[in-house]
Amino acid sequence: MESRLFAWGANSYGQLGLGHKEDVLVPQALEDFSCKCEDIASIAGGGGHSAVVTGAGQLFVCGHNKDGQLGLNHTEDVLRFTLCTALSGFCVKQVACGWDFTIILVGSGLVLSCGSNSFGQLGLPQISGPCLIPQKIESLKENVMNVAAGLRHALAATDSGLVLQWGTGMASQARRASQGKALPVFLTAKEPCEVAGLADVKVKAVAAGSCHSVSLTDEGHLYVWGSNKHGQLVSRNIFLAEPKKIDTQCFSHERIGAVWSGWTHLVARTEAGKVFTWGRVDYGQLGRHAVVPSGQQSTASEQCLELGNTPVSVPCLNGASQIACGSEHNLAIVAPHSQKTVM
Repeated sequence: MESRLFAWGANSYGQLGLGHKEDVLVPQALEDFSCKCEDIASIAGGGGHSAVVTGAGQLFVCGHNKDGQLGLNHTEDVLRFTLCTALSGFCVKQVACGWDFTIILVGSGLVLSCGSNSFGQLGLPQISGPCLIPQKIESLKENVMNVAAGLRHALAATDSGLVLQWGTGMASQARRASQGKALPVFLTAKEPCEVAGLADVKVKAVAAGSCHSVSLTDEGHLYVWGSNKHGQLVSRNIFLAEPKKIDTQCFSHERIGAVWSGWTHLVARTEAGKVFTWGRVDYGQLGRHAVVPSGQQSTASEQCLELGNTPVSVPCLNGASQIACGSEHNLAIVAPHSQKTVM
C-alpha cells in the first residue's frame, strides 16, 4: 500500500501544507505534495512552520515565515510544502525547527540556520536581524552528527562526542535561579559554545525542550540541564545550570537507546525497547493516568510535579519503532507484537 502524508491541528500560518489557514481537526492527506511519501526520510515541526527531508536530501518547508525561518529568501507565509532551493548544493541530513528559526544539518557535517536571531539562536553573531536564506555556522569547526532546537536555543552533537549550545533563550531563567552566581558561558552564547560538565563522556544525540536540553551518551546515559519547572530534569532544583546525569535506576538500570523532548516533557526508549515518560503532565502528554493517593492534600501544581518528576514505563509503547514529541503531545509507531516481546 502506498504511504501518504497526513497533517492536522493548528494551521494559523499554513503550517499543515494544505493550501489554506483553517485549523484541521481530523488528519487530512496532502494530495498535491510534489514528493512521493516513500521518499520522505523525516518530518519536523516548529512554532508555526513545518519541514520535510527527503531521502535524496532535499528540504521542503511551509508555514510561518515572518522571520525567514523557511529559508526561501522572503517573509511571506507559505501554504504548501515548497522546496528550499537555497540548499540545492547540499544533501540535507536532518532538520530541527525551533519557535521561529530552523537548524539544518547537511551530509558533510556542516550546519546551516535561518530565521529569527533575536536570541542568538542561529549561531550567527554577525547577523543582527532575521536571516532569510540558510547560512553556514562558520564557528562550528567540527563535523556535526545531530542537532536539536528549543524555543530560543539550539544544540549540536559532534562526531567526536562534544555538545555545543547557542542561543540565550534559557538565560533569564538561569539568572533568576543562580542568585547572583556567574552563569556557564554556554547559557549566554550567541554562537556554538561547548557545554561544560560533559568532558568525560561521548555524546551521540541531543534533544531540546522549550527551556531545557538533553544529551544521550554512547554508553546509554542521559544528561539534562536547564529549566526543571515541570520536573522534566528529575531534580528538586528549579534550574540546572550544568548537565546532570539521570540515575540509571530511573530506567530499571537499562541503557537508553533514544530520547525525544516536547516543550516540557521527555520520552526515552531503552535499548531493550521499554519506553519511559516524565515531565509536565497537565495535558496527558506522559501517556499515563495521574493517580493521587486518597486522603492526601496538595495543590494541583504540586501534584503534577510529584507525578511527573520520575520516569515511569508506559507498557503499551514498548517496542515503539518511532516516536515524535510535539510541544505537549506525542506520536508513536508500535508494531502489534512489540508489547509481547519486550519484558
